[in-house]
Amino acid sequence: MAKDKRKKEKKKSRVVSFFIKLLTVFIALVIILIPVTIGVIMFFNNSVYSETNTITVSENDGIRRSDDGSYLIDVRRGETSQSVGSRLERTGLISNRHVWNLYCRFNREYLKTGTYRLELPASMMSIHALLVSGREVLNKVTIPEGVTIRKASLILEEAGICSAAAFMNAARNRDIIGDYRIPNDSMEGYLFPDTYFFPSEYPADLTVRKMVDTFFRNLENISPSYVNLSPQELNNRVILASIVEREYRIADEAPLMAGVFFNRLRINMALQSCATVQYIITEVLGQPHPAVLLFRDLEIRNPYNTYMYRGLPPGPISSPGAVSLRAVMYPEITNYLYFRLTDASSGRHYFSRTHDEHIRAGDLYIKPAWP
Repeated sequence: MAKDKRKKEKKKSRVVSFFIKLLTVFIALVIILIPVTIGVIMFFNNSVYSETNTITVSENDGIRRSDDGSYLIDVRRGETSQSVGSRLERTGLISNRHVWNLYCRFNREYLKTGTYRLELPASMMSIHALLVSGREVLNKVTIPEGVTIRKASLILEEAGICSAAAFMNAARNRDIIGDYRIPNDSMEGYLFPDTYFFPSEYPADLTVRKMVDTFFRNLENISPSYVNLSPQELNNRVILASIVEREYRIADEAPLMAGVFFNRLRINMALQSCATVQYIITEVLGQPHPAVLLFRDLEIRNPYNTYMYRGLPPGPISSPGAVSLRAVMYPEITNYLYFRLTDASSGRHYFSRTHDEHIRAGDLYIKPAWP
């Protein structure tokens, strides 16, 4: 019995000794790992920037300095986190791309395509958090009323949204045009003039779709009954609105002008809009906007010349805004057949029933250059 008791006590002593050793190792590991862990966290979360750092920006690296001192970082479509890390290291925004790659490997969130604004000082962790957040920098761009798709394309290119050529191609893409049931060979007239916020290097087709969606959303607010019009009937209204847009200067006269054009169409009278001739000169012939129209301009043989050809031109000549769209959806009913700008400073027109009244109204003015 005594022998068995000693064996049990000896076994118990070994077990206790084992657990004491195990606890000692565990405590030692904790003592070692806590500062290491804290150090790693501090390393990743510590700002890599100081006043002595040299930040070298390069357009090729897709990193540029803003006027406010912040940095714009591009994450390119299809780019890997390793590629971004290399660019950040070359610029000086992180100190070691290998540490960045290691952190990205353990962090399962993917970098999201876009342009991001980084304010310094910033840690590696905060830079990574920014680039996976999707909180892109959006570029503000304003498309004025009355511009053509060519003018809009140049504005978008200058704002860094998409190239003018890509936008023009998208605005003439038959698949996109077909999706919206537009009976034209381009989106001319359906790109709503507004202030937009787009990311840099935004796909041209999505830019076009955004502007067309905005057009139809505004049209629905203006006249919900537009849905009762066939695509061709709606297109005729858009064509007329694009002409009114380039003719009116004071908003309350736009419905009167729309009424005049409807009256002319009803009696098969030529629309005789100077704006359509300007469109031929600037958009078809590629010449500068004329200060005045000459008689020879009115004789240009082109389907858009509403002095030579009766009825509506083949398509819209500009992007009509809300005022012009409302005017053609709700035209002023009058017996006027003519209007003439009599005061260039105020923008007021004289509306008349007969050609004699029209001639007596004064000299002919035309609206200034396309915005």
